[in-house]
Amino acid sequence: AFAVSVVSEGAEDETELPVLQNSEKSRTINKIGRELKGIVFVIQSQSNSFHSKRAEDLKRDVLKQAVDLGKELPTVLLIHQIDRHEGAWTILPLMTDFSVTYGRNSSWIFFCEEDTRIQVIKLVETLRRFDKSKEWFLGKELYDEESTIIHHYAFAENPTVFKFPDFAAGWALSIPLVNKLAKKLKSEPLKSDFTIDLKHEIALYIWQKGEGPHLTPVPEFCTDDVNSYKVDHCATTFSNFLPLCGEPVNKEDVFVAVKTCRKFHGDRIPVVKQTWEREAALIEYYSDYADISIPTTDLGIPNTDRGHCGKTFAILERFLNHTSRRIPWLVVVDDDTLISIFRLRKLLSCYDPNEAVFLGERYGYGLGTGGYSYITGGGGMVFSRTAVQKLLASKCRCYSMDAPDDMVLGMCFSGLGIPVTHSPLFHQARPMDYPKDYLSHQIPVSFHKHWNIDPVKVYFTWLAPNTEESSNGKKVGYNREDL
Repeated sequence: AFAVSVVSEGAEDETELPVLQNSEKSRTINKIGRELKGIVFVIQSQSNSFHSKRAEDLKRDVLKQAVDLGKELPTVLLIHQIDRHEGAWTILPLMTDFSVTYGRNSSWIFFCEEDTRIQVIKLVETLRRFDKSKEWFLGKELYDEESTIIHHYAFAENPTVFKFPDFAAGWALSIPLVNKLAKKLKSEPLKSDFTIDLKHEIALYIWQKGEGPHLTPVPEFCTDDVNSYKVDHCATTFSNFLPLCGEPVNKEDVFVAVKTCRKFHGDRIPVVKQTWEREAALIEYYSDYADISIPTTDLGIPNTDRGHCGKTFAILERFLNHTSRRIPWLVVVDDDTLISIFRLRKLLSCYDPNEAVFLGERYGYGLGTGGYSYITGGGGMVFSRTAVQKLLASKCRCYSMDAPDDMVLGMCFSGLGIPVTHSPLFHQARPMDYPKDYLSHQIPVSFHKHWNIDPVKVYFTWLAPNTEESSNGKKVGYNREDL
């Protein structure tokens, strides 16, 4: 809130001064109010009840700050309510609509996440530094220290040269750039391929192989916690703790299914047993071979080199028909997934198992031309029993036994009108595949792959309960090695 007062030491006329101060303050507030009306706020929201409430709370907070500045209110949009696009969350398909609706009377489109906290006056003052008639792409910069699979090994010679925005801090496009992108999309529609790391892919599209603008770093866009001593200069901050909406769900409320096969019984399963198995009260290993030493359950599904759709659907049917109906949650992971069931139980306290919840790290396929979103399997897929019931009742099934299970599930849920629920705390890759500054404001739930790492060391560095946060949910400082 605007709390600046001008104090003149030794002022003799105490009756005149407050009038001048109030007049100056009023002019300043009116100016900020006019500039604020030129900002369109877009909250990257989701339709799940937990997430939509958080987004609505942020919208109310922005509008309340605006009311305090005068009568001019900005536009605040929630992405999940822009339902004409299955791929609205990928943002680029919305550029044409943004250009048509706001291209003449607005100055900026400002994007943020539901947990971004915004100091409206500081945001206006920050954006004022940039000529709104020019093409600007503003944000807090992230970069890869080494080329990574999730970015298709882009800029392999020196990945640090390419900067992309940390969505948690908020990021902004000037209207001239929005109009340019809308025009480009008309002549070059988005290709029908994968959306894996949206923030990187948007930056690549805007950059246009060097013909478009690079990301301009803005130090006032921050991801420090709102209570940090560092945030005095920040226009944005971030609620960087693991959500906890009550008591963590009981251990007995989470059934964990591990997908494995005979050739990995000797190397991957021992890692699970050394690390996170002890956190799970209910866990079964599903394989193509019954090994009583683990033990594994043979579902009668032959192992495939890829896909594993047949195995996953067999697991879903087994959960629905052969476990207690009182178990509300199913987690399906690969045998090389590293996961914190301890943290997951905290996270699940925020979700209603009576809703059809399909939770994890969201990817997209063909979203520029219809397509669908899905939860990528390696980071872990979490289902409410309600979601499994609706899925299996639909008769939507694998088109082949070795079809990609996560993508088929995405197609099925999309056809049912059940949106996937994204959490950035699940990770399809290893810690080293993400920018350090991105992970620094996360309390991760999972990582995936044992390739070129010591997975036991990664687990105890990043995920183990003895590195857990204090009971109030705030992160404590502990050393993370470069893993």
